[in-house]
Amino acid sequence: MGGVATRPHGRAADAGSDADAVAYLDGPFQECLRQVGATAGAVYLRDADRGMLRLALLAGLPLDVLSPWLSAAISAPLPGADAYREQHFVWVGSQEEMARAYPRVAAALPYPFALAALPITGAHRWGALLLMWPPTHPPVANSRERRHLTAAAHRLARLIDTEARRSLPLPPRTPRVLAPARAPGLDPRQHALAAADVLQRLPSGACGLDLQGRFSYVSPKAADLLGSTEADLLGTLPWHSIPWLDNPVCEDGYRAALVSREPVSFTAVRPPDDGLLFRLYPDSSGITVLVSEPAAGPAEPETAPGRGAAPRSAAHLYQVVHVAAALTEAATVREVAEVVAEQIMPVVDAQAALLYAVTDGRLGVVGHAGYPPGIADLLDGAPLDTAFSAAARAADTGRALFFGSAGEIDRFSPRLSEITGKRAWAILPLATHREPAGCCVFAYDRERTFGANERAVFTSLAGLIAQALDRAQLYDEQSRLAHGLQQALLPRALDHHPRLEAAARYLPATRGMDIGGDFYDLIRIDDATVVAVIGDVEGHNVAAAAMMGQVRTAIRAHTSAGAPPDQVLARTSRLLDDLHTELLASCLYIRLDLARHRALLASAGHLPPMFCPPGGSCSFAGVAPGPLLGILRDPEYPMTELAVPPDSLLGLYTDGLVEAPGVDLDRQLARCAALVDDLDDLGEPGDGRLEALLDTLLQEWSHDLPRSDDIAVLLLHTRP
Repeated sequence: MGGVATRPHGRAADAGSDADAVAYLDGPFQECLRQVGATAGAVYLRDADRGMLRLALLAGLPLDVLSPWLSAAISAPLPGADAYREQHFVWVGSQEEMARAYPRVAAALPYPFALAALPITGAHRWGALLLMWPPTHPPVANSRERRHLTAAAHRLARLIDTEARRSLPLPPRTPRVLAPARAPGLDPRQHALAAADVLQRLPSGACGLDLQGRFSYVSPKAADLLGSTEADLLGTLPWHSIPWLDNPVCEDGYRAALVSREPVSFTAVRPPDDGLLFRLYPDSSGITVLVSEPAAGPAEPETAPGRGAAPRSAAHLYQVVHVAAALTEAATVREVAEVVAEQIMPVVDAQAALLYAVTDGRLGVVGHAGYPPGIADLLDGAPLDTAFSAAARAADTGRALFFGSAGEIDRFSPRLSEITGKRAWAILPLATHREPAGCCVFAYDRERTFGANERAVFTSLAGLIAQALDRAQLYDEQSRLAHGLQQALLPRALDHHPRLEAAARYLPATRGMDIGGDFYDLIRIDDATVVAVIGDVEGHNVAAAAMMGQVRTAIRAHTSAGAPPDQVLARTSRLLDDLHTELLASCLYIRLDLARHRALLASAGHLPPMFCPPGGSCSFAGVAPGPLLGILRDPEYPMTELAVPPDSLLGLYTDGLVEAPGVDLDRQLARCAALVDDLDDLGEPGDGRLEALLDTLLQEWSHDLPRSDDIAVLLLHTRP
């Protein structure tokens, strides 16, 4: 089989496009839509090279409506991907069901409609078929309809099987969008003239919008009301050619009518303060818009009876997308709780919120806002199987509960209104992978009703919060494990020496696994000799930490065997070469002779130590560096001797303390030395002043430098 088919099939695609490669599916696809009464549909084909499903054919909707899903990973939580991956029929019968099962789709298309997704499978798994109906469709597809849909998917699969014998049926780079079919037997010119005469007699202005939202017809009355001319409007988008229609209300009204295929109405304000009523009537070929002046009263948004408000849908769309972005950035459970309190509560106009997580079969409060002190403690720890907690019942059953008054909730949670002072509740289960993860409760100071549109938004939010909470719990658990591993690899306590005071700190990078390759050690050789080591293995992950443990162990072993500083580093480098690791490490090794007040230093590409002699200013000791550990099989490390009189301060550190993107290293080293000079009032030995100096140094320095790397610091004060 070859590459993409390039010969034409049926109607020609736009010049320069390869969309005609799937034109052989046009007729059967449109026949499928007609037979099942679907208002829109799409065919996705697998791109084997990328392991993705890509939109190949679309009818009944403009391309921008599906712009978030022009391509999708096979593992994505989407109806078409689920149908393809699991090879089964997917049916979503309502807006609320969509919000519960596919919150990302519901957030981007917050309109009522029904949807079916089926795998297109023949000789191979070729892709997926998606079909849409207005919300008037029954919420469940009957067996006859399912047979028709399955047969249609099989017909498409057989056509693709036939095409595959000649060339590989890859999806086109640009999806093929089918124009609406015209009714047969009509003279288009005569029909257009008759329609124009009818529209001229209407008291309202009349416009036609095609499926892309562009004006296809504008009556003189409509042009007058819109403050423009027919010539200036034809072929344009209303929210582009009429500045005062450039708002979410207008575009969302069009999208709501197009997706739901039901009438939508809203009022827009024409400058300076005149209201115009827009009534949209959609069908398979476009939308008829009637424009008139409201009978009386201010310009208030209106909606078709029994349907969600288009302006409200627009607001919820942008708010939910905003909330989704905020939840994506929340890494920890605490941050998820902050998003709920600071960003979601205002969206749903709630006065209080509780975020629960399931732990050992109980609901534990992990975040709350808007409640008096102590209330959250009273609501903490309810078992999932209790019959006296609405939150536990919602989490256990996976069904959202809405209570508009205290009387409604009393049968689930007696005295809850009395305890909390609240009068209405939205209680949302949080579940992932069909397992209860927790519950989110929004509470209100006054009684209220929760309409169908609002319940769908709550359900969408619950799906987003559940995913964020699940991700955050995993992150917190990984962080706890990583912190424990890091602490196990670093020395629990520094070896005590009567002639030396020491203090050390390790700070992980601000985000990530909280684990890295920075390390330090202090090894007592005898009453007069001590070895100080600091190093940095590249990376911020478990591999870096594991290698750090190996380096630290090797250095201790060679030191205990009596090897001089240069040989300790050389033998450790040889060990890393034997391990065939791709990671490298820097290291500074200092052997202190406290009796002779001398130090012998060797460096494997590490930053020089800070040195503060008694009565003098701080500087950085000149140390001849050798190669990084692990880079050579038999490296040589020059040694440097340094006089270290009593009451001297030595500072060993990793690059996270002084390096940052766009910052000059020499300038930062000088600033660090000056800061230590300002803080260097050590006081009497043993009174904890070295610990205080280290804490102050890290605290002051963290305000000046953006930290994206681990930091390890080891301070040594030679006693007089």
